[in-house]
Amino acid sequence: MKLIFIHGSGAVGAIWYFQKQHFVDADTPDLPGHPEGRLCTSIEEYVDWLHGYIQERGYKDVVLAGHSMGGGIVLMHALKYPRDLKGIIPVSSGARLRVLPSILDFLRNKADDTQGWMDEMIIPLHSTVDEKLQKILLPKLRDVGPAALLNDFLCCDKFDIMDRVGEIKLPALAIVGDRDNMTPPKYTQYLASHLPDCRMAVIEGASHLVVMEKPDQVNSAIEGFLKQIAT
Repeated sequence: MKLIFIHGSGAVGAIWYFQKQHFVDADTPDLPGHPEGRLCTSIEEYVDWLHGYIQERGYKDVVLAGHSMGGGIVLMHALKYPRDLKGIIPVSSGARLRVLPSILDFLRNKADDTQGWMDEMIIPLHSTVDEKLQKILLPKLRDVGPAALLNDFLCCDKFDIMDRVGEIKLPALAIVGDRDNMTPPKYTQYLASHLPDCRMAVIEGASHLVVMEKPDQVNSAIEGFLKQIAT
């Protein structure tokens, strides 16, 4: 099996730093425009890019994990290109990913104010992350910038497959932090209830950034899932 981790809105593959350390053969690509290349303008366009990425590298029996927007990409990929995949792991995600208008307005106002965006949004948001990872991650997020985050949030805001998740027949593991107020546990519960073959892992004491805050628990849940679908 080939494990691929997909980051979320305005982020980079480095959010999976602790997962990459644990699953050393995993792939953690940066999506287009993060920061290199052209941003995609819909979840489906990101899915098409990812399908091409998988095909070009000849990956087989792929297990696709995705955080937040990355989870939306994973779910849509499972609908559109199920033959690529052996299993899926949406993390801190959902079948619909609406974004508060106030957040979109904030990002529009900060489109040309990268430092203000960092100081008011990104640095506080990542204050719960290990300091070592902050030093690696924050400069990368700055390079991606607020315009890319706005683009991705607009992609999320248009994403809604609530009436289609039952079509996904692949084994799934849905992970969420119990303190996630961006994609709260009820989103993950919906996936667990409507995906035909899905188990749910709720990580205590974790927010939306569960993969960075509680990596040992997340890695353990993933490892158990991989062992289960390998048999």
